[in-house]
Amino acid sequence: MKGLFTEEATTRGVTVRVSVSYLPEQSEPQRGRWFWAYHIRIENEGDFTVQLLTRQWLITDGRGHMHTVEGEGVVGEQPMIAPGGSFDYVSGCPLTTPTGSMQGSYQMIGEDGSAFDVAIPKFALTAPAVMG
Repeated sequence: MKGLFTEEATTRGVTVRVSVSYLPEQSEPQRGRWFWAYHIRIENEGDFTVQLLTRQWLITDGRGHMHTVEGEGVVGEQPMIAPGGSFDYVSGCPLTTPTGSMQGSYQMIGEDGSAFDVAIPKFALTAPAVMG
């Protein structure tokens, strides 16, 4: 299953895996719009249940412009992830350049009440070259 995911990072027993797909059907390069979907799997390899409370993303476009996105949960949920369990979701990111990157963190709380950040590995957003 690991082949699906291209990037991963582990923090305190929680592993975040990322897979990215460029979506040509939702992109309009002639209008300066490129769109990617990303699939995230959060795996709890630790000894206690954790809950994802909030997220923070740093999105960088091909010109180096940075945009921060913060919010509660992911895809409208604040999932509880038991030891040995995982949570998957898919979301999307539009850019005004054909390349860029995303990275960030999830703010988690453990069942022992400890709050900690889990790193989301940096991943590239790269549109395929258009053959002309």
